Amino acid sequence: MTFVVASFVVEGIHCWPECPLEEVSFLRSPHRHLFFFRMRKAVTHDDRDVEIIMLARAAKLFIQQTHPTVDGCSDFGRQSCEMLAQKVLAMFDCDAVEVLEDNENGAVVTK
Repeated sequence: MTFVVASFVVEGIHCWPECPLEEVSFLRSPHRHLFFFRMRKAVTHDDRDVEIIMLARAAKLFIQQTHPTVDGCSDFGRQSCEMLAQKVLAMFDCDAVEVLEDNENGAVVTK
């Protein structure tokens, strides 16, 4: 099986108001990250079954248009990396979507 991979980055703000962990209590307040998205989608042949540049652009636009902007950043509110990955997975019929905060920690959601 062959997959294409498309990636993009969105500057965003989110928070976890219910965070029960004192060691990371700063997560309760809105904070900024660069959210690194990586999409994996199955293809049926080897010649541009899915154009990866257009896929990445469409997914980035989808994320930006479905979230308000605050100070030039997408406002994700209480959404986690897992929640953002689920949205992209469903909208673009991907096999897997990875979302990392600052290209360090995050989540991978699969079908």
